[in-house]
Amino acid sequence: MTTQLLSTELTNLIQESKRKHNDLRQAAEKSLEELKTIRASSESHLAAELSQKVNFVNPFVIACGTKNAKFTGIAIVCLSRLILVTALPRSKLSPVLEALREATSAGLDVQLKILQALPTLLQNYSREIQGDLLVTALNICFILQTTKNGVVNNTSAATLQQLVMTVFEKVAAEDKSASDGTCVGEAPAGDGDVKLRAASMDAYRIFRDICLMTENQRPEYLRFSGLPQTFGLELIESVLSQHAAIFVDSRHPEQAHILRTTVMPFVIGALSAKPNFAISVRLARILYTLLRKHLEVLPSEGGEALDTLTQLLDQDASLWRRALCMEVFRGIFSEPPLLRRIFVLYDSKEGEKDILKNLTATFVRVSTEKPVVIGLGHQSTIPVANPYASMGVSSDQAMLEASGVTGIISGSVGDSHSTGISSHWSSVRVACIDQLDKTEPPPFPESYVYALTLSCITSLSEGLAKFILPLTVPSDNRSRKRNTKQLETGRDSPAPFEGDDNDGPKTGVERTATISTIERSGTFKKNPVPLNPLDVKDHPLHAEVEICAAIINECWPAILATCSTFLYSALDSEYYHGLVRAFQKFAHVAGLLHLSTPRDAFLTTLGKAAVPPNVFSACLNTGLSKPTPSSPVVETPNSILGNARGLLSVDSLVTPVGAAGERQRQASFDANNIPQTLNTRNLLCLRALLNLGIALGPTLSASWSIILETLQQADFVLFSTGKSPGRTPLAGKGPDPKAENEAATLLANFSTEIRAVETAASRLFESTVDFPNDAFVQVVDAICSLLDQQTEPVSEPSSRPQSPPSLTPPITGLRTPTGQHRRLLSVSSIAPPGPSQEDQFALAKIGDLAAINIERLLTYSPDVSGWTRIITELINTLSSIATPVQIRSRAADILVQLILDAAKAVSGVDDETRSKVQLRLLEALRDSLSPLRKEDRAASVATHSTDIDIHKIILEGLKSLLDDCGDALLSGWEITFEVIGSIFIQRRFGNDTVQEAGGQSFPLTTRSSKLIRSAFNSLQLICSDFLGSLPKSCFLILVDTLYKFCSQDDDLNIALTTVTFFWVLSDFLSGRSKLLPITDSLVDDPNGVSLVEKASNADDASSDAALWMLLLLRLTTVTTDERLDLRNSAIQTLLRIFDAYGDKLGPEAWSVCIKSVIFKLLSSLERELEVVGKASTDEKIRHDWYDTAVVVLNGISSLLADYLDVLTVHPTFNSYWQQLLGHFASLLDFQVLEISTATFKALTQILSQSQNGTKQNFSKITIDLAWDLWSRSVPVSRTGSPGKIADNQNCLLAYVGALRDVYRLIQVDLTVDRIRRMLTLLREVMQVATPGAYVADIDHLTPLQGQVLEVIKMLRTDLPGAPSALISQTAEFISLAFLEEHDVSTQRSTQKRTYVAMSKASMSILQSLIATHASDVNIYSDGAFLTALTALSKPIVLKYGFPIITKTEQPWKQATTSSLVILEATLPQLLKLEINRSNLQDIWEMVVTIANGIISADCDAAPDRVNILEDQDFDISSFRKLRNLIIPSLGAEVVADKTRKIFAENLFRMSIIHSPAPEESSLIYGGGGSDVAGLSNLYKSRRGRTIDPPPARREEMCYVCVDELFALVANQSEATTPQITVQPPTPGFPSSSNMSLEAPHALHVRLARTTAPYLILRAALTLRAYIADQPLRGRMPQPLSQRIELKRVLERLVELKSEPDAIPDTPNVESESRKHLLRLYPLLVSATRVAGTSADEGVLRLLNKALEVVGNELGV
Repeated sequence: MTTQLLSTELTNLIQESKRKHNDLRQAAEKSLEELKTIRASSESHLAAELSQKVNFVNPFVIACGTKNAKFTGIAIVCLSRLILVTALPRSKLSPVLEALREATSAGLDVQLKILQALPTLLQNYSREIQGDLLVTALNICFILQTTKNGVVNNTSAATLQQLVMTVFEKVAAEDKSASDGTCVGEAPAGDGDVKLRAASMDAYRIFRDICLMTENQRPEYLRFSGLPQTFGLELIESVLSQHAAIFVDSRHPEQAHILRTTVMPFVIGALSAKPNFAISVRLARILYTLLRKHLEVLPSEGGEALDTLTQLLDQDASLWRRALCMEVFRGIFSEPPLLRRIFVLYDSKEGEKDILKNLTATFVRVSTEKPVVIGLGHQSTIPVANPYASMGVSSDQAMLEASGVTGIISGSVGDSHSTGISSHWSSVRVACIDQLDKTEPPPFPESYVYALTLSCITSLSEGLAKFILPLTVPSDNRSRKRNTKQLETGRDSPAPFEGDDNDGPKTGVERTATISTIERSGTFKKNPVPLNPLDVKDHPLHAEVEICAAIINECWPAILATCSTFLYSALDSEYYHGLVRAFQKFAHVAGLLHLSTPRDAFLTTLGKAAVPPNVFSACLNTGLSKPTPSSPVVETPNSILGNARGLLSVDSLVTPVGAAGERQRQASFDANNIPQTLNTRNLLCLRALLNLGIALGPTLSASWSIILETLQQADFVLFSTGKSPGRTPLAGKGPDPKAENEAATLLANFSTEIRAVETAASRLFESTVDFPNDAFVQVVDAICSLLDQQTEPVSEPSSRPQSPPSLTPPITGLRTPTGQHRRLLSVSSIAPPGPSQEDQFALAKIGDLAAINIERLLTYSPDVSGWTRIITELINTLSSIATPVQIRSRAADILVQLILDAAKAVSGVDDETRSKVQLRLLEALRDSLSPLRKEDRAASVATHSTDIDIHKIILEGLKSLLDDCGDALLSGWEITFEVIGSIFIQRRFGNDTVQEAGGQSFPLTTRSSKLIRSAFNSLQLICSDFLGSLPKSCFLILVDTLYKFCSQDDDLNIALTTVTFFWVLSDFLSGRSKLLPITDSLVDDPNGVSLVEKASNADDASSDAALWMLLLLRLTTVTTDERLDLRNSAIQTLLRIFDAYGDKLGPEAWSVCIKSVIFKLLSSLERELEVVGKASTDEKIRHDWYDTAVVVLNGISSLLADYLDVLTVHPTFNSYWQQLLGHFASLLDFQVLEISTATFKALTQILSQSQNGTKQNFSKITIDLAWDLWSRSVPVSRTGSPGKIADNQNCLLAYVGALRDVYRLIQVDLTVDRIRRMLTLLREVMQVATPGAYVADIDHLTPLQGQVLEVIKMLRTDLPGAPSALISQTAEFISLAFLEEHDVSTQRSTQKRTYVAMSKASMSILQSLIATHASDVNIYSDGAFLTALTALSKPIVLKYGFPIITKTEQPWKQATTSSLVILEATLPQLLKLEINRSNLQDIWEMVVTIANGIISADCDAAPDRVNILEDQDFDISSFRKLRNLIIPSLGAEVVADKTRKIFAENLFRMSIIHSPAPEESSLIYGGGGSDVAGLSNLYKSRRGRTIDPPPARREEMCYVCVDELFALVANQSEATTPQITVQPPTPGFPSSSNMSLEAPHALHVRLARTTAPYLILRAALTLRAYIADQPLRGRMPQPLSQRIELKRVLERLVELKSEPDAIPDTPNVESESRKHLLRLYPLLVSATRVAGTSADEGVLRLLNKALEVVGNELGV
């Protein structure tokens, strides 16, 4: 391709340079000759050859020098190709570059091609392009960059940047090469000159010259001086960022020297001079790159640069310039290693400036300079957008639009900006430092700088945390046995680190002998105490850790001041959460490094933010009469926090500046005076404080008071305000939907945050479980100091200086994860006396610690652990009448929780120890109830109500105990049932139970309905999970307890649930034995005493069976309950027990159960139905019993169906079956649809199982009984409401469904009579079926219709008479849709069925039936076939007259298709079988009716959406198929002449294309055309008309009928009759017994004789119309459709050779096949005259042909 290109271009060059440029032409000719001599096989070979031809490029160099645009263009194309394939001679690079430089003045295309070629040139000739050649290449780009064309300018800039990058890439490649290249020069460095190789020298010169040109100085090496400063800065940045490794002293000191002496001074000086936006952005980018990647090379310069940025941030008034500085700082702060390096280089060195410290101090000044902008106030608020600006816009474009609105930003300061820091307006889409495309600064939000400040603080905290936190985790080699000193400082880390799994601190002296193996059962993992990284001197990162500690020590006051300012500013949720996280991480890192002063300072500030002093004071003033100091912090004179508190005074740090700030603070204070409560943000700070307590727990020492007192104050505020959520205030008053929405969101999240705080508080106390003893004691002391205040005199406020003891606020404990404290927080917020509320808080926290540290209580001796004292005190408290309700309940909660925790703690010890502990726990529960159950206990209403509440708590505790440890419970089950039964009064086990087994029922009394659910929960748990753990002695107690709960009247749901436990117990008892030995002797005693005795005797082999039967008898008693749901549930459970465990019953056991349970249940049901059937019975009660009957039937059917195999084995099965069907018949006699439905479903379900397995006693008698039950009658209803038709669809579906299974059993012995009975009942089903709730059955069958048709398809057809019966019934189903009573108007008014979908489905079934049994003579002789055709003909004849349109195939189309298939199968059989003549005639008459229906259609009645043309095509195709089937058989002698005449007459009428004149209607539709002699009237002319009737809408069908008339009259001689030799006799040419004497020709003659008069009449009508109408038109042409018709008729008349015997002879004329023309001769003559007059040559020509044929016949 290169050869062809060069050859072509050289030829062009020669042609163009013939006259003026002889030297160019000669050079080109020589190069062309050289090119032709090269025989290169590839591009590489060609390139190698050309590179050896030194003079080959001469014409291109000369052409560029001519300055001719055409020559230059050709030369540049060729040079670009040579450069691309590396075909330039090395010695010619200089002339080529010079030629390219000279060509720069050419056009745009040439310039772009030059720029495109330069990078390739440097790449392919990298070794040669250096020194001056490289300068030339760069100068070409510089030259092109001065052009005014934007495309060239931009392309040259990109190319220049690419070339510069290529130069530095060559340096990197040169540095990697091992060989020492020749040094080509020297360059200055910091310590003297250094020698450089070629690539390094080029890079040094170019970079230095770029720097010089950027400073507007003359370059030393490059021959160009017009470089734009912005572009120069971009080049410098690209080099520094992409090739940072080159600017290192160890590799290229000369480049580092340039940075120190040129770049950095220029950047610092330029920034200090405050240049324009474009220059500043690029300077900032360069400075940021230098600080990130080259700080080690520029130590002093970097400090100066950072100081300059800090000064610009602090002093510059330009918003965009400050934003630019802050963006640089944001990048620096986001890189923790860089930040630490800066601190080491400057802050930590003596004599250096404190860069980082000054910068954080600047952050303090920046954050407080404009309090109005950030919304600084008394507390954190939500930022509010400027109502006059675009709301919610954060992009630069949106801010531009907002700032451009005139008249808005010209207002006051308060109206021109948004208040606060929000992600909606305080951030920008594109950072200022990235906006290289802008020449002017875009507007930035005023709060953008403060958002960047927050980002820096957040990044600083993130960096410290990510570095320090991993170092505090002990390594794996430290997981060894802790010594005593380690135990004293050990703890669990709040995060689940993989740590030491050893037990907590225990000593051999304090450990008891009996509980030596108890392990802590907490769900959290034990972790070691976090290490102090400062103590690990040998760690490789120890120096870095010390740097981090130094940063915190130096900068924490400024950081805290900045954070505190923003903490009380207007921040949206995103910024506020980030700020709190930063707070938390600073404090966390300081705590881990044991820097107590900054740690406590951050904790104190966070505590004030969690519970603002004004909120706490307001709550105190509201609930108590005496005011209290507002400071919530304990101030100890010698406290380590004294200095920190002075530094961290919120007032001193965040006081708003100026009057505007003061007004805002006062407005915020006033807005939040009422109500004073905590908001979501306060809770967020509280949660952060609690999390810090979790993380730093063992190291806090006395600082625990900060966290616990803050928690106490928060708890008090939440209790005082009833946990009402506080709304986070807005920073302004203007309308801001987003701010309102954020406030609403925070308000909505209040409850979620409450839960999070509660969880954090719980985790805080949970973390104490692994504290060393001394640390744990410190926590306990702090909490107990709160509890001890109630016993101290009021005059001693020193221990709690923030509030006098007598004014202790009412405080409740936060809810623990167990949920036991939830109830207390919902009580009234009216504060009871102080001591009671202090009891609440103290009890809660002591209870929490006891539960969490249960291991301590159970590991050490009871005297040391205090178990006995705690339990006794709790019982006394909960049972004390004088104690307030809340305290008693709280004591009960704590007691229960403590027992639960203790039970969990002993779950893994040996059985003996666990048994003793469990017994002690259950006794504690029972003993706690003993005082409440004393008869002499005070019985006031309030006391009783409280006792009930306490009782309920204890019962719920029992349930929780069973839930947690029931599977491991070894003793105390009797006590468990005693506690459960404590809710019932005067109930005992023993004789009472025996009496109840006989059916006696005693009313039960409960202490309170409130206790039933709580007690039942434990019973439910035992029955569900722990039956296997019960001793045998408890099962009889369990049955009695179940019956008690089932019989109580207080809670129906519990009674219902208890019923299911009978099944659970049955399941358990059945599982203990393979077979249950149930015999008649087991249940002889009617009182059930023998069952009780056997059940209670554990040694008796039948004890399980006796207990099982006793359980069933108890459950049977429940089935007579008056409550509907309960008795239905009992019935279902009873039957479910039989169903689930019937496999354990033998045939005899089943016999006993059916006799004693099942039939008794049915009999009692029938009696109840008879009773409720009386008119006086309430309708609801009656229907309730109907529902019960359905439940019984469904259950019995499932039961008997599942165990039919077992039942049929027993000899008495037939008698049981007969009784069962007798019960079914009795239930059907009630004539209730629901019951009938259930009965037939039951029958179906039972019979459906008879096809599987061996049924020894399922005899013919059994089957006949089932048939008799089904065939009694169709189920009907007599219980319907007056005026309302009951929906019997489901009932009839069940009835038809039962037939399927009955039929499966009787089909072997099936008779035609039974089939007829089935069909009769199925037809009756369709007649009595109500419309139901289904959609219209137009496109889809109703379920009932589908079931009926499925049964029809299922029935046997191999019985004589069966096909006829099925065909007749199916035909009747087809006709249902087309009866007059099912008209659509009637259907819409009465909601009757349309039966359309059923009719269509029946067509398919009918088609299959007839096709299968086409050879059965009975279907023809008994009229079934005729009935089928009649049914199919109805939709065909109706066609568009049927008003219902289906979405799928229309009924008439499907009927047509089915008819054709049926006739194709049956017509041959008509000729073979001996069929009565009258039947045959009726069948042929119906065939003709179908044919007439196919060709006819009332188009005027067609709906709009019908496609008539599509339907016409379908009918034409169908008619042609039918015609092939019935012609010529229709001409048989057995077919009545009337039938043939009807066929011909309909063909004639359907062939009319244009509406006839009124006087011709009698010829068509009257009797005028019935006789050929009557055709004489046609010769009389009629009056013409000028109205041109339109053609028929089915015009094509009309022509088909015309063609058929001609075809029927045409001569069908013997010679033309097809001979069929392979196929059997066909309908077209039969050979059968009925027609064996008639030849096919005779059949055609008979058809032709019938059709001929109608053909002549049809042709005459067309000719008469032409003769009468055309003269009135004059020379106007005949309408197109009429002309086509006339031509068609004339052509066919001429072509037709009619059957000689079809048309009588014309008098005095002899003719064989042209008699039709002789009959029309007068009309032909008249038409010829008219055509001649009208000059209608086309018609005249056809008429002349016809007359010629007539003349030939006449011999003329």
